[in-house]
Amino acid sequence: MPAISKKGHDMPSSPIRKLVPYAEQATKNGKSIYYLNIGQPDIKTPEIALNAVKENDIEILSYSRSEGSETYRKKLTKYYSNNNIRVDYDDIIVTTGGSEALLFTFGSVMDDGDEIIIPEPFYANYNGFSQASGIKVVPVISKIEDNFKLPPIDEFEKLITSKTKAILICNPGNPTGYLYSKEEIQKLAAIAIKHDLFLIADEVYREFTYDGNTHYSVMQENGLEDHAIMIDSVSKRYSMCGARIGCLVSKNKNVIQTALKFAQARLSPPTYALIASEAALSTPQSYFNDVIEEYVARRNTLISELKKIEGIKVVKPKGAFYCIAELPIKNSDKFAQWLLEEFSIDNETIMVAPAGGFYSTPGIGLNQIRIAYVLKKESLIRAVYILKEALKVYKD
Repeated sequence: MPAISKKGHDMPSSPIRKLVPYAEQATKNGKSIYYLNIGQPDIKTPEIALNAVKENDIEILSYSRSEGSETYRKKLTKYYSNNNIRVDYDDIIVTTGGSEALLFTFGSVMDDGDEIIIPEPFYANYNGFSQASGIKVVPVISKIEDNFKLPPIDEFEKLITSKTKAILICNPGNPTGYLYSKEEIQKLAAIAIKHDLFLIADEVYREFTYDGNTHYSVMQENGLEDHAIMIDSVSKRYSMCGARIGCLVSKNKNVIQTALKFAQARLSPPTYALIASEAALSTPQSYFNDVIEEYVARRNTLISELKKIEGIKVVKPKGAFYCIAELPIKNSDKFAQWLLEEFSIDNETIMVAPAGGFYSTPGIGLNQIRIAYVLKKESLIRAVYILKEALKVYKD
């Protein structure tokens, strides 16, 4: 039998999706599952976006431009301007989701064997994107005891080598819900400029900030124009995960011209999804006001319920819609599988994401889970109750 590639062999499984077969079997066995494992909002997609597709009179579904339609990119610049981000439409490459934007970015600024510094825990697919691109992840560990705040800046500088090409952050953060302050962004910007690195910011959760905190983008920082690359997506903002429309934004013309070659190689982003995403930009602010209010209530409910369980550590997120919870267990992979295979209350169980996959440092995060609070408050209360009862009887 022909051998698969080493790259394919080393490609990590998604901690978010690898338990799906067990969930499917649990469903076949008659169990109901509360899905806490994936950031798929239950918030309705704006009707204006759905109607743009339903009411369209396209007769030939043709290719779009490789960089995305000019009308969409120009409307995006107005959206960014409303968020105090000044960019031109030709600073934008539209991609098939934020995932492709990251892959284009990695391909454009790094070669095989280069290194990227990422504060961990981080979005699990950063591991996969790095592996697929032949890049080495160099982690900077942030700790639950410190509320996952940015480690001291000198910790970053210790890790910079001749192979280091970029620093990558997610702001607000998946999986921790951490929100970087303006001062932290400025410290990272200073490092990027000093060591001639790229500062890549995944900002797909920009709208989701709480308790009076505001988001500060790397694109707002003066003097960082040649270093800053922003990753964005409609997936979470408009509850349009299935549209698969994202973008790469940079004022560095070499980055944009290089990323465009990758965009041309994959031809174009999906036309109907572009139409929906362009329409979504007209979504009124009231939509976001209601969504933020709902997520704050869900976050408060989840954190309050989790803190009632003895032995659990949890940090109150400042943004996004995730939190990391540390459990009184040894291995959350085994625990998550056990929940689906062997445990239920009144034929109900929960599905969580083991947090070990959100780290690249071996042995870290094994007793943690990521919870996405994308369910209604009543469902979250029930799900945490199931977790509480499960922990009472679970044996490592």
